[in-house]
Amino acid sequence: MAIVDIPNEYGYVLLAAVSTFFVGTWHGMRVGGFRKAAKIPYPYEYASYEQVQTASPTNANLMLAFNAAQRAHQNFNENHPTALAAMLITGLKYPTTAAVLGAVWSVNRVVYAIGYTNSGSEGGKGRYYGALWMLAHHVMVLMSVKSAWDFISA
Repeated sequence: MAIVDIPNEYGYVLLAAVSTFFVGTWHGMRVGGFRKAAKIPYPYEYASYEQVQTASPTNANLMLAFNAAQRAHQNFNENHPTALAAMLITGLKYPTTAAVLGAVWSVNRVVYAIGYTNSGSEGGKGRYYGALWMLAHHVMVLMSVKSAWDFISA
């Protein structure tokens, strides 16, 4: 049986993990602002293709920005559980690396969202400015496998 020693640096991992909660809250508030500007009522999740096509250019851009903000938020929600778990597992063996990767993940989720919404009329191509989150995400997942293997092998 492996005994888990929590490294002193694990607090940084927890701080990086907590940062993801603030990023998620920021996403939700941001979507709300874009929803209000685009005049998309609840419970509709997106402005439909037909709504965008028949709207004035100004309103169409507002709707596309809302759709992009909503999609960025959903993409965050889809990836958050895996990133958080991988960060916490990785941090048990590699706390500094996990904390740095977690911070990179959080910062780039914000860059991704801003880029996406600022380029909604261009198909959201601006999201690629924050694509570094994907690299951080996959490295954390792979390192969590390595951490788990290290515990099994101990």
